Amino acid sequence: MKRAAPPAFLLIIVSLLVLSTADARLQQQPNPADRFEVSDVMVPMRDGKKLHTKIFTPRGQTGPLPIIFKRTPYGIQGAANYFDAYYKALADDGYIFVHQDIRGKFESEGEFVMQRPARPPSPRGAGAAGYVTDPSSIDEGTDTYDTIDWLIKNVRNNNGRVGMLGVSYDGWTTIMAAIEPHPALKAISPQASPADMWLGDDFHHNGAFRLSYGFEYAAMMESGKDVQQFSFDRYDTFDWYLSLGPLKNANEKYLHGKIPTWNDYVAHPDYDDFWKRQTMIPHLTSVTVPTLNVAGWWDQEDFYGPVRIYDELEKHDTQGINYLVVGPWRHGGWSGGTGESLGAIPFGGNTAEYFREKIQAPFFAYYLKDKGTRGLAQAVTFEAGANEWRRWDQWPPTKSTQTQGLYFGSNETLSMSAPAGDGFDEYVSDPAHPVPYRQRPIQATYFPGGSKWSTWLVEDQRFVDDRADVLSWETAPLASDVTIAGEVVAHLFASTTGSDADWVVKLIDVYPEDNPGNWALAGFQLMVSNEVFRGRYRTGFEKPQPIEPNKVLEYTWSLHTQNYTFKKGHRIMVQVQSTWFPIIDRNPQTFVPNIFQASETDFKSATHRVYRTPQYPSRVDVPVVRGR
Repeated sequence: MKRAAPPAFLLIIVSLLVLSTADARLQQQPNPADRFEVSDVMVPMRDGKKLHTKIFTPRGQTGPLPIIFKRTPYGIQGAANYFDAYYKALADDGYIFVHQDIRGKFESEGEFVMQRPARPPSPRGAGAAGYVTDPSSIDEGTDTYDTIDWLIKNVRNNNGRVGMLGVSYDGWTTIMAAIEPHPALKAISPQASPADMWLGDDFHHNGAFRLSYGFEYAAMMESGKDVQQFSFDRYDTFDWYLSLGPLKNANEKYLHGKIPTWNDYVAHPDYDDFWKRQTMIPHLTSVTVPTLNVAGWWDQEDFYGPVRIYDELEKHDTQGINYLVVGPWRHGGWSGGTGESLGAIPFGGNTAEYFREKIQAPFFAYYLKDKGTRGLAQAVTFEAGANEWRRWDQWPPTKSTQTQGLYFGSNETLSMSAPAGDGFDEYVSDPAHPVPYRQRPIQATYFPGGSKWSTWLVEDQRFVDDRADVLSWETAPLASDVTIAGEVVAHLFASTTGSDADWVVKLIDVYPEDNPGNWALAGFQLMVSNEVFRGRYRTGFEKPQPIEPNKVLEYTWSLHTQNYTFKKGHRIMVQVQSTWFPIIDRNPQTFVPNIFQASETDFKSATHRVYRTPQYPSRVDVPVVRGR
C-alpha cells in the first residue's frame, strides 16, 4: 500500500471530511491574526496525556465572551478556514474559538481509538451522575470535560460558558461530551454525528457492510497520526474492488492486519457486544445541555445518526431543549457554501447560509450569551420539491400525517391501492456483475483530483433503470402534489433461489419528460429515500440465519425519515435491486457464517422474486401530510 500525504493533500482531505463544503473559499487560508490572537497549548488530561489545542481570542475584546469548542481527528492546522463560512456569523457575533486534536491524532499525545466507546457506568450511587470515577478510565467525554475545565480556568476573559459543535466525527465528539457534561457546557450542536456504526452509519447499514467507505476510511485514519489516503492503481474503483475478490483478500493482499478497524470488521461481522459498546445511544439517558441536532436529507455518510440521537434524547427531554434541523444537504453541506443546490437539484434559496445565520448563530447566542429569544421550533425541516422550510412541534409529525402504501403492481405500475391479482417480478442477481451504486467511473471516496462521492445520492437513477437486475414500478403522473413528512418503510415479500440475499429499495421522484422550467431535469429520477437490508438478519441482527430457498418471506425496514413534495405532473417510482457496489459489499448469496471470510466459490448467481399479491403485498409505506 502506497501512502502519501503532502501538506496540500492534507488540506484537501481536511476540507472534505470536516468542512464538507464545495465552496472554494474554504480552501483558502485567511490570516486569523487579522481578527484573533492565536495560541497553541498542550492541555493536560486526567491520565497525564496532553492534547494539542489551538485558541483564537478576538483582538480588541472588550468584555467576557463564551467559548466555541470543537474537537477533531482531522488536524487543526487549517482551523482558520472555518471563519470564512462555518463560523462567520458566530465570529461576527463575538466568541473565543478553540480547536483540539483528539487523543492520538496529529500533535496530541495518547492512543487513537476509532469511535472510542463511552466508559461504562459505575454501580448505583458511585461517582458523579452515577459514572465511574477511576482517573485511569477515559473516553472522549472525559477528555472534553478535562479540556473545558482547563479552558475556563486558563483562557482570559471568558464568561464561563462553553458551546460545542462539529460535523461528522467532530459531531460525535460533541454528543459524547453531553454524556458526562462539564457544568460550563451550556449548548451543543452535534451535526451529522454517527450513532451506531453497525446499524446505520458509516460502516454498515442493517448488517450490510459499506465496503468502499469502510475500507478507505479505516486505512486513511489508522495508517498514521495524520490522514493518509489509500493509493489505488485504478481510477475507477469499481474495477479495483471487483478484482479484489472476497473480503478476506483485503488483509491478505493490502492491509496485512495493520488496520485495527478492518480487523474489527472481520472479527465482528454481526451486531455483537463490540458494536453495542461503541454506540452512545444507551448512554443518552438525560438532556441537561440544550442540543441542536443537524442532518442533511442527502447525507452520503451519516444520516441515520443525527436523527437517531434526536429520537433517543426526545425520550428524556423534559425541558424542551432538544432540537432537530434537517436541510437539503450532503454530508456537512450546511457548513459552507450557499446551499442553493445539490448536484443538479435546485432549492430556490441559500439554505446553508440560512441555517448558519438564522438557526445556528441564534441558538448559541441565546444559550451562551442570553441574547435573543428561544424561538426555535422543536423540528425544522426543509421540504424539497416545494422548497420551503417547515416547522413542527414534534418529529416525526405523526399527528399531521397518515400512512399511505405505494403498492407494486403488474406491468411495472405503482399504485395507492393494494393489488387484486397474483403475480411477481423476478431478476437474476449475479455477484460477478453487480449494479454500480453511482455512475462510473467511481473515483476513490476522497480522490484529490475530485470525486462525485459527495453528491451520489442525488444522481439521476436512469443509469440503472434499464438493467435486467433492477426492478422498477411507477405511478401515473400525479394529479396533485403529494407531501410526505416522517418515516418511509419498505415492506418486501420476496424469495430467492439462494440462501442469502441483499435487498435495496429506492423511493424516487420522476420529473416530467416535458420540464421547460429546467430542461436539465427532464425525466430526471431523483432518489428521495433509500436503504439496504441484508436478508440473513431478518430475524435479528445478533444471529444471522440462512434464507430457505424459494420461500416467500417478508422483509421490513426503514428507508429513514423524509420531508418531500412530489409535485403535480411528476411520477413516484420505486426501484428494487440486490447489489449496490462497491458502497455495499457483495453478498455471496450462499449463506456463510462470516462474509468477511467467504471464498470465491461461495459467490453464486441467484434468482430473486418480488411478489405483488393480496397475500404478499410488496409496497413502500409513506407518511402523507393531511390537507396538503
